[in-house]
Amino acid sequence: MLSHAENERITRTGAGTPMGNAFRRYWLPAFLSRELPENDGAPLRVKLLGEDLVAFRDTTGAIGLVDAFCPHRRAPMFFGRNEECGLRCVYHGWKFDKDGTCVDMPSEPPDSLFKTKVTIASYPVWEGGGIAWAYLGPRELQPPYPDYEFCRAPDTHRFVSKTFQACNYLQALEGGLDSSHATIMHNMNIGDRGFLRDYDSLVPQIDVERTPYGYNYTGIRSLGDKQWVRLYHYIMPVTQIRGRIQDPTIPDLMPTINGHFWVPMDDENVCTYNWMYAYDEARPVTPEYAAFVEQYTGRGPDDFDPKHPYRLKQTLANDYEIDRAVQKTKTFTGIRGVNTQDVALQEGMGPIVDRSQEHLGTTDRAIIVLRQLLLEAASDVEAGKTPRGVDSADYQRVRALDHIIPQELDWQVALKDERLARF
Repeated sequence: MLSHAENERITRTGAGTPMGNAFRRYWLPAFLSRELPENDGAPLRVKLLGEDLVAFRDTTGAIGLVDAFCPHRRAPMFFGRNEECGLRCVYHGWKFDKDGTCVDMPSEPPDSLFKTKVTIASYPVWEGGGIAWAYLGPRELQPPYPDYEFCRAPDTHRFVSKTFQACNYLQALEGGLDSSHATIMHNMNIGDRGFLRDYDSLVPQIDVERTPYGYNYTGIRSLGDKQWVRLYHYIMPVTQIRGRIQDPTIPDLMPTINGHFWVPMDDENVCTYNWMYAYDEARPVTPEYAAFVEQYTGRGPDDFDPKHPYRLKQTLANDYEIDRAVQKTKTFTGIRGVNTQDVALQEGMGPIVDRSQEHLGTTDRAIIVLRQLLLEAASDVEAGKTPRGVDSADYQRVRALDHIIPQELDWQVALKDERLARF
């Protein structure tokens, strides 16, 4: 468990906080590229690491990400006019380009040099993998662009979506990295509940190996004469990569590599990016297949609040529409949607969990190392060092695994080639 002081240090990501300073050394997903579909189109509100920002795609197609409020009188830039390579505040007409430079100030005399002295805070943006990534740290320390295999996969073989969660980023991140809960909480056919007594197939043997980018970890379950091998990657600070097997109970589920980015909007809200890519070049991720997966996981069109398109209808206020009859007879939770089950538990813990009250067990190794690495990153930045995982070259070749193989095989030898990225 963490002390109260450590928990405060690891969960707070606002400007000037130790963890906030560490997060600002990485490229982070800021929004989906498709949220800005056209040049000179409507601006987009963005909340990232506690900062209120506005994004816009200018006349050339380049993206600007600037302070949400005009530096003149702090009017909201969201209502601005996106025109001729700049965002113009409609209050007094001050106009700023994507780099934050003031390019027009019609409320001042034509010969005034005032506009050369005024800028709006702006941040670099890079587009890759269907995501607009932002870097909020010192410009002189800007790292290489992200280089996940996910970003290099063909557009036809990749899909990404996002959801908002009302909790601290660490609750969502830890939930994603927790391999041991999958066969318990997400059991969709409980039968006579005999699965709870089958320790070998229920509880994985967890092994964690630290790497320059974070760590990889395996969860291995025994299935009689076979073993179920799941190799995940945690890439700092907010990324999980995992595989997906061809599940015989869901014949339409095709082999893909999957993952999430859990990005703090502020200390009590997180944006979860859900992504997948197909590694069989002959089998693209079609819109129909993406819709099938989103529906299965609880992110179908009918699952979202029409007034808030990235927030689920199932919330703490309606107990995530839990069906107690279904819980008694069919599924372990009685909550519809696999990812919605995760959200229910993560949000249900409260905005920020007090980890000083926890009691961690043997299957919590990945969670323990995660916390150690995040606290290490905060300390490294305070000491003027480069935190782990900043250089994309450290993780560009990794790929996750999710395979069932004969029990007698050494999985590290049998699946050696499957661990390397091919795109």
